[in-house]
This record gives sequence, structure tokens and C-alpha cells, in this order.
Amino acid sequence: MTQKSGLIADIGATNARFALSDGKTYREERVLKCVDYPGLAEAARAYLEQVGISEVSAGAFAVAGPVTSDAVHMTNHPWSFSIEQTKADLALNHLIVMNDFRAVALGVPHLTPEQMRNVGDKIAPQPHAPIGIIGPGTGLGVASLIWTGTKYVPVPGEGGHVTVAARTQREFDVLKTLYGKYRHISAERVCSGKGLVNIYMALGSLEGRDDLPERSPEEISAAALSKSCPICVEALEMMLGFLGVVAGNLALTLGAFGGIYLAGGICLQLGETFFESGFRREFEAKGRFDAYLKDVPTILILHPYVALLGLAAEIDGNL
Repeated sequence: MTQKSGLIADIGATNARFALSDGKTYREERVLKCVDYPGLAEAARAYLEQVGISEVSAGAFAVAGPVTSDAVHMTNHPWSFSIEQTKADLALNHLIVMNDFRAVALGVPHLTPEQMRNVGDKIAPQPHAPIGIIGPGTGLGVASLIWTGTKYVPVPGEGGHVTVAARTQREFDVLKTLYGKYRHISAERVCSGKGLVNIYMALGSLEGRDDLPERSPEEISAAALSKSCPICVEALEMMLGFLGVVAGNLALTLGAFGGIYLAGGICLQLGETFFESGFRREFEAKGRFDAYLKDVPTILILHPYVALLGLAAEIDGNL
């Protein structure tokens, strides 16, 4: 263990992915379940114990939620913490805490061609053009990359909470059903693991299926992939259609000819079903701007820890 070792972590609502970094690379990655620990500091200590490390000099953490002050509250998980107190608890000289999709954005420029796959036609990204990043997991993350003239800089945001719109009567009926549960139907309510459950339950209600069993996102996806449950099949396809619409909105907003990059676990886990879905069709379905979006590449990130790539690069100057 050298003095140049740092602790990096990508903390979502379900999993906390930890690793050690000595600069621009990382090692000893582990995935811990957030529910197993009362807080971030306890999870970090457990990781360090697992890898046999007693202390580190610096940390860089990405969390699923906005980071606007010392007090951080995760959006879809009950963990809350003070950045300064966590720095003291872990005896760190430096601690950077950022939104998780800022870290994903930082990692995108470090991806190799083998760690990406085009969705739809293989369209080459335009050099130095804006890039959008969107990713459905437990929630829905959104960020962008803007070229400054010398490098890309990340612009995090909370684009997962934009208002979602229906395009068909069926979608309108689903959203109308969800209005009974939520006061605002955001993209995350229908484009995420939780969103998949929302759509599934709404479709069951519309079909009068009082006997419809409760299912987790993983169970809905599995039943859809096996085609053993027609409502699961429709729910998954509708979710991916909504995702295409939201991703297309992001591309129009940014002029993202550098590409829209898809992160998060859901798309990757669906395998070929994602590539065969209506995602790209709905991405391009913008009326007078259909042709505009045909020139915007959509790219699935295959790297399982892209946020750790970004955090490793970010922590380098603080080691």
C-alpha cells in the first residue's frame, strides 16, 4: 500500500461499487449491497476490511442524487451524510463527492471501441460535438459532456425528473393510472427499474387483473424475455419506448451529434432484446426532426464500471 492509493465508489440505490485507485486506473473492485449497511462510511469501512487495507489518503464518491452542499441525500435510498463528516470518519486528506452521472460522464471519454456498441445503424460520432448520457437503473440518471476547445467537461443534472408525455392512448391510460400514485410523472417513473414495476402494475389495473402477482423489476424482465407473461412483455416494451423518447428529447436539447450514450444496468442486462426493441424507433420519432435524429448515434456502454473509470481519473490530482 502506497501513499498514492485512493478509495473510489459508485453508490446507487441498490449497490455500492468500491475500488482502489492509484491514479487513472482502478483495482480490487467489489459490489456491496447498500441495504446491508446503515450508511456510506460503514460500507466503505467494510470494503476496506475486505481488501485488507487499513487506510487511504483520498476518496472520490459518486452518489445517485444531487450534490449541491455538504449535506447529501440520496434520491432513491435512505442514506444521507455530511461530506465533511464522512471525510473525517474515514480519515481522508481529500474527499470528492459528485452526482453519479457526472462520474459516468467523466468515464465516457476513456472507453475503448470494444466497450461500446451502437444501437441501430453504426453512426460515427462527430468530433467535439455535445454528448448526452442517460441510464436506467433503480432510477434514471442523465448528464452531458461539452467540449471546451481542449477537453470534454461533464455537466450533471437531474434530467431523469423531467415530465414524461404519452404518445398513444395506451400510454395515456398508463400515465393516468399512475397519477393516482404520484403527483408528478417524471421520466424516472416509467424509465427505470421502479418505472418498469409502475408500468406493469398500471397495465394490470387497466386489464382488471386483480390476481396479478407483485414482481420485482428483475422478475418482470425475466418473464418478458421468456414471453411467459404478456403484461410483462408489454411493460418492458413500453418502458424501452419511453426511454427512446426521453433519450431523443435529450439529443434534441443538446444537439448531441457526439452521441447519446446509454449506461445503467437495465439495458445491458437485456442483451439482444434491447437492440431488437422499439428504443431507436421511438428515439427518432420527432416529426419534422426525424431526419435530424437519424444522424445522432445511440451507443450502449458495455463497460460494467464506467463510473469508476471517471472517478479514477478525477481522484488522480488529489493523490
